[in-house]
Amino acid sequence: MRSCNRKKGKGVNCPYSMVVGWGEGWIMDKLCRLHRKMEAKAIDALIVTGSENRRYLSGFTGSAGTLVITETAASLLTDFRYVEQAALEAPDFEIKRYDEPVAAIREALLENKCRRVGFEGDLVTYEQYAKWQKAIEQVEWVAVSGLVEELRMIKEPEEIAEIEKAAAIADAAWSELLPKMVPGASERELALELEFLMRRKGANGLAFDIILAAGPNAALPHAKPGDRLLSRGDLVVMDFGARQGGYCSDMTRTVVIGKACQQTRNLYDIVLKAQLAALDAVAPGKTGQEVDAVARQIITEAGYGEQFGHGLGHGVGLAVHEEPRLSPKGDKVLQPGMVVTVEPGIYVPGFGGVRIEDLVLVTEDGHRVLTHSSKELLELGADQV
Repeated sequence: MRSCNRKKGKGVNCPYSMVVGWGEGWIMDKLCRLHRKMEAKAIDALIVTGSENRRYLSGFTGSAGTLVITETAASLLTDFRYVEQAALEAPDFEIKRYDEPVAAIREALLENKCRRVGFEGDLVTYEQYAKWQKAIEQVEWVAVSGLVEELRMIKEPEEIAEIEKAAAIADAAWSELLPKMVPGASERELALELEFLMRRKGANGLAFDIILAAGPNAALPHAKPGDRLLSRGDLVVMDFGARQGGYCSDMTRTVVIGKACQQTRNLYDIVLKAQLAALDAVAPGKTGQEVDAVARQIITEAGYGEQFGHGLGHGVGLAVHEEPRLSPKGDKVLQPGMVVTVEPGIYVPGFGGVRIEDLVLVTEDGHRVLTHSSKELLELGADQV
């Protein structure tokens, strides 16, 4: 990779080359912002092994690789399988093939005269750390957390475009699934059909394992689809997302099979009221805690505070769960370019549950909802005997 002629402590002056297809200077800008964070931590190198962080910084999508980011250069270390792919996907990085990864890291650090080296303390195992420490005694190892993840919170227009594509795929798949949701269909069959529909519409894969839970199973926030057959009166919670261009979407809708009873309508109305109020509260300058409190107050005043036991939402990007968090402990301030979910729920053991979730972009003057599926309570097959 080209050397960085940046003057230490005086802002950004990094002549990194441009990455075709991602806009001028996108990789350059990320690396320069990362360098500022490295300076604040007083480290002269950063080892990046996390797959999402590695992809975010370099563009490399392979499953084996390590980034070595120093004050003057950036290298991507990988094995024989990925050398050619790495050269195509990460043209701004010096690609180095290794037979033994620890030896390659050692060579890169010593070659650049690194002395204080950061690593992803929340991602690297103790076993891996011990190997590095034993093999590379010349450096001081420093566990750091969140350096790259903090950069990832603010999405570039190109990233937002991929997330919107993923959200559109999920919206379209859900609308096609609805006619198939009839008494006698199983949770497992419907989840498989939903995955097929998203893939057929262009998804590269699932953002996460589909949650599709009917009847009493809908009271389990992270239920796995099983053999239960849909029955009249069942609430059905569907939480799913597509992956497009490496980026995720995330949405939840709840429907009822047949006519809804009064308890179902009450639960749905409370959750929808809370969700809409929380959506209105999403804006730059708000903390995740403040937005969470809007929905939580409505659900608590309705008498179901104990049945809403999870956070209101989370960031979405290369990973389906990332910062910032909308929760009682969410202290990060929302900023334009963040993409978050808003997903309150109520779960009644033995009866079922309701969750409604949208994907939301924080904008300069508020927010924009990226999920477009209807939130009207759908009574599927209510007109059938």
